[in-house]
Amino acid sequence: MTETVHKDLLQAWQEREQTIELVEYWRSINKRKWSIFALALVITLAAAVVVMMVRPVYRSTASLLIEQNKSKVLSIEEVYSGISANREYFQTQAEILKSRELARKVVLKLNLLTHPEFDPRQQEKPFWKKWAASAGYVEPEPTSEGIEKAVVEQLSRQLSVEPIRLSHLIKVHFESHDRELAAAVANAIADTYIDNDLEARYLMTQKAGEWLSSRLSGLKEKLSQSEKALQDFRERERIVDTKGMALSGITKQLEDITRNLVDARMKRGEAESAFNQVKAVRASSSPQFDSLPAVVKNPLIARLKETEAETEKKVAELSNRYGKEHPKMVQAEAELRTSKENTRRQVENVVLGLTKEYEVARANEQSLERSIAEVKGQIQGFNRKEFELGVLEREVQSSRQIYEMFVARFKETTATNNMQSTIARVVDPAIQSASPIKPNKTQIVAIAFILGLFFAIMVAFLLDRLDNTIKNTDDAEHRLGLPVLTTIPKVHERNARPNHLYLDDPKSVFAETIRTARTSVLLSAIDELHKVLVITSSVPNEGKTTFAMNLAFAHAQTKKVLLIDADMRRPMIGKSLGIDQTSPGLSDLVSGTANASQCIYPIEGTEALLLPAGNVPPNPLELLLSQRFKDLVTRLKERFDIIIIDTPPVQLVSDSLVVASESTGVIYVVKADETPYKVATQGVKRLRKANAPLIGAVLNQLDFKKADKYYGEYSGYGKSQYQGYYGAYGNKAKA
Repeated sequence: MTETVHKDLLQAWQEREQTIELVEYWRSINKRKWSIFALALVITLAAAVVVMMVRPVYRSTASLLIEQNKSKVLSIEEVYSGISANREYFQTQAEILKSRELARKVVLKLNLLTHPEFDPRQQEKPFWKKWAASAGYVEPEPTSEGIEKAVVEQLSRQLSVEPIRLSHLIKVHFESHDRELAAAVANAIADTYIDNDLEARYLMTQKAGEWLSSRLSGLKEKLSQSEKALQDFRERERIVDTKGMALSGITKQLEDITRNLVDARMKRGEAESAFNQVKAVRASSSPQFDSLPAVVKNPLIARLKETEAETEKKVAELSNRYGKEHPKMVQAEAELRTSKENTRRQVENVVLGLTKEYEVARANEQSLERSIAEVKGQIQGFNRKEFELGVLEREVQSSRQIYEMFVARFKETTATNNMQSTIARVVDPAIQSASPIKPNKTQIVAIAFILGLFFAIMVAFLLDRLDNTIKNTDDAEHRLGLPVLTTIPKVHERNARPNHLYLDDPKSVFAETIRTARTSVLLSAIDELHKVLVITSSVPNEGKTTFAMNLAFAHAQTKKVLLIDADMRRPMIGKSLGIDQTSPGLSDLVSGTANASQCIYPIEGTEALLLPAGNVPPNPLELLLSQRFKDLVTRLKERFDIIIIDTPPVQLVSDSLVVASESTGVIYVVKADETPYKVATQGVKRLRKANAPLIGAVLNQLDFKKADKYYGEYSGYGKSQYQGYYGAYGNKAKA
């Protein structure tokens, strides 16, 4: 049952932590709001004092318009690289404005080497240098170069250049403690930049002119050499015309020879065909040349064939009329033989002519081929000469163009030597600033207040994290693992008798919380009444004695109650009730030196009885461990309804553990906002190890209003508008 209650309490605490974390932060701030505000105010005042002591810084700004030079005269970029100004040109000009050389010229121009703001000899030395000087270290005197370097670096640190996006404007800012000096330096930077640009352009133009002049003589000599080499080549090769005119005759000759070669090849083909026919006929067994096409087509042979045919016809006619011996017959046959011989001889002449014709055609073809080869060789020679001629002509032309270009540029550079226009001009000169740019006192003080407030809040959070005390009911239940029986309000110092507050003011909030504790004790053991209640705490001054007495007074209204002061090391109850410390009490009763009637005293104003601690024994723990003490408790349980025992703190001695073993219930008192939860947790662990019957805890001296406000510990007792109702509760209710 108890373990289940403890688990439920732990789960409820975890859920509460998850849901109200931000609320806890706000309550932490609200709890220390005046301290937070005071710390933030202190930081703000300190920042304001520091800001007031800082020297003001003034800023002056000069605006420059940077334009690309669009004149058609020689530009430095064209002379050296041929690249015109690009989009990086303006960023380059901004870097030039921040260059060390430009800053050095401004330093010399304005004589800043002796100015108090820049001269390191006139400035206050850092503390480490003062400490070194006091220790005997002598710093060497700065040289003129060192002073100049330091001044230039100081000026560069105070100078800033801002190119305006999507424009040709550049703003030159300079910050200084002297408003006049800030404007003077900003204007000097702009003017020196323009002067430097003009001077650089003049020097570069002059240098370009000198370079062009030195190059012209070499170019002129090279041009003359190229022209002379071209002319010598033409004279040596006897070239008097251009390539087209020089090759026109030989080209026509090549065309004619090629055409003749084609004809010759056709004729050679025909002759070769006829020659091959002759060879074929000769190679036969009975050569007959009469069937050759060339023979058949020959007109002379055709006529001879006709004559031979007529002669044969005549011989045939005469043979019919005359005999072979007839003179006419003989004459006709002689004519026939002559005619055939003439035909044969003519055929042989034709065949021989075909052979010769083939050989002539072949020789003619070969002759034409040799002629073509010679002509092609001549053309190739002309081509080589023309190639060399073209190289020489191009070299002459190139040399002439370069020479003419340099002559033109030289004339332009010479003519425009003093006509270079600046590419930069001051659009808006710097003026003296009416107010300092820094420190922005209002802004710094506001930021200091915000940061101070933030720092103070962080400190408040840190203090809350470091505060390990038990603050409210939920905290007590979570840390101790015990139900809280009641929460007792903080008693003001004006109450002279806090131990009798229940009797003195029974209608007070304090008395109501005591009654709540009484009810909680009764409800915690419905079947069997807790007859022996032990009241203890972790450390002294947690209010356990006050609670024990007032709880006894509350129970005495309905039951027979005995209050025992078992804190024999530091007894307080008897003293608060006016009983002499030498009077017999618990120690005397246990030791047997006195009887019960001598040791038990009535408490004035109540039905409760008191058993004080008695004379302080040398061995209280041994006395409580004795069997007599156990027998005494047994006898008292039979005589009284409830016995309330006030015991020493658990963390100091073991008396409470011994007494708790003889009790039926233990109430653990914890002082709010003071008892560390680890100390209280250790005390509860000790009681549990001793098998003490823990009923619950009592959160003592809790400031209800503070708890309502800072911890969310809602209680009607903390609300002043409800307190009037309680005073009439049970008697006469307020309307």
